[in-house]
Amino acid sequence: MNKLKAKALLLTLIVSSISVVGQVSKSDIDKAIDIQSLRHPYLYFNDQDKPEILNRIKTDKESNDIFRRMEAEAKMWLAMPVDYQAPEPGKNPRAGWSEADRDLKYENYYLTYRGYAFNLAFLYQMTGDKKYAEKAFEFADAFCDLPSWTMRPHEFPIIYSRIMPWNVSNDQVCFNFDHHNGDTARMMAAVYDWLYSALTPAQRDRIRGALIEKVVTRVRGNYEFHWWASAYRCNWCGVNNSGVGLTGLTLLTENPQLTDIVAESYNRINNMLSQLGVDGEWQEGSVYWTYGIHTSTFFADALNRLSKGKYNLFQNERLKNNPATFPIYISLPGVNSANFEDSRPERTGFAHLINKLATETNSGAAAWYRNEFFNEGTDIFDILWPRPAITAVEPKPASIHFRTTDWWVMRSDFKDPDKFAVVGKAGMNDDPHHGHLDVGHFIINWKKENYIRDIGSGGYDQKYFDEARWDYPQASSEGHNVVFVNGEKQIPGKHYKQAYNYEIGGKVLDFRTTSSRDYVLMDASNAYPKIELKEWRRHVSLDKPVVAVVLDEIKAKPESKIQVRFHPGVNYEIVNDLVMLNGAEGKMVMIPISPDKFQVEGGRQPSMFVNATAKFTWIDYFDTVIKSSSEKTIVAFIFTPVNTAEEARKIAQSTNFNKDEAGNVSFSFVKGGKRYVFEYLNTSDGLVLKK
Repeated sequence: MNKLKAKALLLTLIVSSISVVGQVSKSDIDKAIDIQSLRHPYLYFNDQDKPEILNRIKTDKESNDIFRRMEAEAKMWLAMPVDYQAPEPGKNPRAGWSEADRDLKYENYYLTYRGYAFNLAFLYQMTGDKKYAEKAFEFADAFCDLPSWTMRPHEFPIIYSRIMPWNVSNDQVCFNFDHHNGDTARMMAAVYDWLYSALTPAQRDRIRGALIEKVVTRVRGNYEFHWWASAYRCNWCGVNNSGVGLTGLTLLTENPQLTDIVAESYNRINNMLSQLGVDGEWQEGSVYWTYGIHTSTFFADALNRLSKGKYNLFQNERLKNNPATFPIYISLPGVNSANFEDSRPERTGFAHLINKLATETNSGAAAWYRNEFFNEGTDIFDILWPRPAITAVEPKPASIHFRTTDWWVMRSDFKDPDKFAVVGKAGMNDDPHHGHLDVGHFIINWKKENYIRDIGSGGYDQKYFDEARWDYPQASSEGHNVVFVNGEKQIPGKHYKQAYNYEIGGKVLDFRTTSSRDYVLMDASNAYPKIELKEWRRHVSLDKPVVAVVLDEIKAKPESKIQVRFHPGVNYEIVNDLVMLNGAEGKMVMIPISPDKFQVEGGRQPSMFVNATAKFTWIDYFDTVIKSSSEKTIVAFIFTPVNTAEEARKIAQSTNFNKDEAGNVSFSFVKGGKRYVFEYLNTSDGLVLKK
């Protein structure tokens, strides 16, 4: 048996064990929940809890502001006529070919009616005023009249050609339940719970019938046909299973047999949470950590309450040990986060989500993150899940290596924008859903700007999730800060309807952090076909607080064209093979050092999304280009703030590069009267920074 087959067999055994170990049964849930005693509302609070919530609204400024705003907005919602004739949905909103695709009227109707029903139902619970219940039902009634709660981009004609995530069969043909449906199930379950006492039996059955038709019957007993049901490394698993589970919980008074889908949701979300990294990280990136964990938290809270703590997903080891480690460490000064994969550079998480995680896990670090990085809440659940009454503790140290995904962060502290934050990644190229081909990639954040940046996610257009994904600069290695030999690019470990190759990707070989210097060594060789690029090891050091040094070891045939690419996040200018990076509040220089001849060339990549509303753009980059003189090429780069181009030139003139007979390498430079020295010892595998 070859190595690849052995690894595939091992993965199969692991996946099989995921589905059988520690599983909760329907009878377990039956025993844990006293269904006979349930009286609506009961999902997130009951009548006995309401005095405490109402007192919080009265005495806590944050909760009071949220509630008063809702009451003010409700004046408009109450006066708004409800249209039972929904706009025509587009046939291909991903592409925008038709007017119905582009005008977003259907999407706005869908989100508005669902949201107004939800908000008004909460106002009814908090005030007892039936005008809110009556109007909430009007919106809910119209929303229930929609033929489907699944949105068009996730139905067969558009989603079928997508690449399927990990732990999912390549044979997928059923796409009648998407994450919009999952979100809607969660929200309409609450509407049913909160409006129950104000509705007639027929009105209850209207919402209940829609939940059964559009949620329960689509999923119950049919999990094997829904790809997301066992996609435990995909956010959809949490979103949809949470919606299904909450539907089961809210209907227990009429349909107690639905404890089977409650058990399914518990098991599947628990399996998803177990796919968090050992340090709490999530391979899909920040946005999808938020989406998957956030939506799962609603079901986790409701089941924990109703089972009286017997089935508590907050006690999942991966979540309990690191409830907010991932969002904390990928945060950047300001309101930003590292935007690797298909994520955006926004703050990771929501205030009420972090409140809940901190409270349920007694995490002082999560409490610190909530207090330091979020303003006052704006959501209903900021009232229901208030700030944790625990001591906030700033995590130490400020740098981390996420050991499962091989992401890493280097910095002096979390909040000071005048100090560098250097964030990068290795890891496997085995996430075809939201992953990028970016092994060895990193960014440099300073003064709240990414001077060396990730260009971000692509537009979610007609082709971005198809096999063509890897041709978009946003997902391709071409759009990342990596190395190319004779134009050879990184490759994915998964192709459409083909088996995974778990050998493709890179890894962190060494990570160190001290108060003065951090260091990481990555081997990105196996992310490439290895036809042109034979080996690539990247060393990144942060000499705190504001000197970053990169050293690349590249093996290729002599006379090969080597390009080391960086994408500027600010205006840049090439000045005699130095690159001046000019931000809003500061200047930085990139200085290449190599015993081989090189030149720095500016370039730009064309970017065009497959969507009628998209506009063509250029993506700037600059390459350090070397024609290799031997099998192994070494090139280093200094990144540091400067005041002027003249200061940058003096630093460059002070550089010294040396390689001794044993193959040990050292280089140094002078800045501000201080000489910085970096020494690398030669080993059988390659260079390693001297301790």
